[in-house]
Amino acid sequence: MKKRIFGHIPDVKVGDKFNNRDLLSKAGVHGPTVAGISGSKYVGSDSIVLSGGYEDDEDFGDVIIYTGAGGQNSKKKQVADQTLDSVNLSLAKSKTESLPVRVVRGHNHKSEYSPKSGYQYSGLYLVEDYWKEVGKAGYIIWRYRLVSFDSSAPTTEVNEPPADYVDPKRKSSSSNKIVRDYQKALNVKNWHKYKCQVCGLAIETSAGLYAEAAHIKPLGEPHNGPDSEHNILCLCPNHHVMFDNGGFTIADDFTLIGLPGELTQVKVHKVDIRFIKYHREHYYKNT
Repeated sequence: MKKRIFGHIPDVKVGDKFNNRDLLSKAGVHGPTVAGISGSKYVGSDSIVLSGGYEDDEDFGDVIIYTGAGGQNSKKKQVADQTLDSVNLSLAKSKTESLPVRVVRGHNHKSEYSPKSGYQYSGLYLVEDYWKEVGKAGYIIWRYRLVSFDSSAPTTEVNEPPADYVDPKRKSSSSNKIVRDYQKALNVKNWHKYKCQVCGLAIETSAGLYAEAAHIKPLGEPHNGPDSEHNILCLCPNHHVMFDNGGFTIADDFTLIGLPGELTQVKVHKVDIRFIKYHREHYYKNT
């Protein structure tokens, strides 16, 4: 099975043009040769194409209001309500997971940002919000607000040895931005079935289960922790905020300090005790 890649495709630059959908697919930028959304409701959407197929689409350049799929007849007329399932759910999943979505604009998409012919890769966007409303044709549609961001995020196919760590990559620009590997956060969440390692809560949303990936030793200056599964916890939003701000910490035996109980663990997820000690020493006020 071919792996789904979230982020830039190697050797494909923002602004690159493709004559047709077949070439776009072969390059790995957008797999489907007809559908406008590439994705899985289980893991998220990796790319979309703006091709003029939905009258409710709005394009402001750095911000796109994108219409979900479904409910159209053979003449591309909206004749039924859309549902939050399949590829529509994949875009919602990308929102809850903060996954980057590759955006391609086609020549049939009426926008000043579209190419005059063929298809053009427009870079990475984040799904900032999603909601349902009645569209111009009078049927319920799902809409997604995508916002452009500057990143050279690595692909999901990068593997990491279990013991050796490297500093997270940084992209040179006006600010020194950290580039995170989204797959590592997804791995930790999946290993724990999206259950918080502190309270056991897995939050239900319309897009599926939700949890947050908390770095134990922060990635930014001056901490420079590694972007590694061994430095990530699966937490609910409340315990993520508490952990990041010293509301509790963890002992060497993985009992909690500042809260009752102990950190839930699974065999496949090995938390490095060095990062636990670092957090305890730098963030918990009573140590």
